Amino acid sequence: MSPRALASDIPRGFSFAATACGLKKSGLDLALLVSESSAAAAAVFTKNLVRAAPVLVSEHHLRAARHKMRGVIVNSGNANCCTGASGVAKAATTASKVAREIGRLYPSQILVCSTGVIGVPLRSEKIARAVPALARTRSANPTAFAKFTRAIMTTDTRPKWAAAKYRIGGKQVRILGCTKCAGMIQPNMATMLAFLATDAAIAPALLSRALRRAVARTFNAISVDGDTSTNDTVILLANGQSGGRKITRDDADYRRFCHTIESVCKSLALAIVADGEGAHRVIEIEVCGASSERAAGQIARTIANSPLVKTALAGADPNWGRILAAAGRSGAAFDPKRVEISLAGTCVCRSGREHPFHERAVHRKMLAKYVPIIVDLHAGRAQARMWTCDFTGEYVRINASYRT
Repeated sequence: MSPRALASDIPRGFSFAATACGLKKSGLDLALLVSESSAAAAAVFTKNLVRAAPVLVSEHHLRAARHKMRGVIVNSGNANCCTGASGVAKAATTASKVAREIGRLYPSQILVCSTGVIGVPLRSEKIARAVPALARTRSANPTAFAKFTRAIMTTDTRPKWAAAKYRIGGKQVRILGCTKCAGMIQPNMATMLAFLATDAAIAPALLSRALRRAVARTFNAISVDGDTSTNDTVILLANGQSGGRKITRDDADYRRFCHTIESVCKSLALAIVADGEGAHRVIEIEVCGASSERAAGQIARTIANSPLVKTALAGADPNWGRILAAAGRSGAAFDPKRVEISLAGTCVCRSGREHPFHERAVHRKMLAKYVPIIVDLHAGRAQARMWTCDFTGEYVRINASYRT
């Protein structure tokens, strides 16, 4: 993949814009995504009981517009969360402003997203002043998309995007996505926003099913620090401008669509983990031989969120005992005497006891940017996979001074 999207990556009928409206101390902080025609829309939101105003407004708009949308307005620098009725009103007013500037749309055709500091009133007047120029300057060129990817960032060190193409009946279908996130990452989503656009034609119900499936296997299979945020949103818009036939049933074309969406989401999810706050390496945790998928997922999640495991990984320390101990406190039943653990391709534990290995050699392997861990319970056929990253001192530094 090139460092920036190409013109051929941009789905037909979508445009982007970004600007600096002053919510952040410096840099781009307001972004706009527009479908030039009505698009089927699907979204997945945070499961945190504390839900930001833009999440509440976007959920309402999806229902009111029967999952037919025209655009998304996104600000960074302020989460507009824990801001009461005033915050909800500001999110709704922002949608109304965008709807008018794009072209006499219903406010419910616009989704709203925010990311940043929680509990600080949103200076929505700054957004309102910037929206007219933002709407006028939207473009389908890669430069506009690149600015969009930067405007949604908070503690991210780099933009994150992915693209894919496939064919339906001789017509090329494009899928383009981007995301922001580097901390407060835990399954059930993270402090993350993700935006996906495709020129595929697909029924809204099938679109929602495809997105939920993809999120379950990608964004909900990553963790940096075990925290679930308040603003988490993944949005997928499909405007049908590719000219390919409309997907209306679960057939080969739909399965190809699902596979492609999941592929893009996985690329974005792994990019989030790789850019985890202070992270040095990505860790893939595979739990296999489990009695059920639920048990496998429970164990994988507990290992991924263990501070002791993650700090050992920061030091490339092959301390497999921490991994087994984390599995043991997961709440899932298994026989420790049957467990086998491999670190970076080397078996270090067999039958619940140390299997002889060259510690220095495994240490060197664990210094890689991508480190696989396999935990085989030898209790069944179920398996689960999660991705996480190591914990370093830099994570503490970033989060100790986030507001200031």
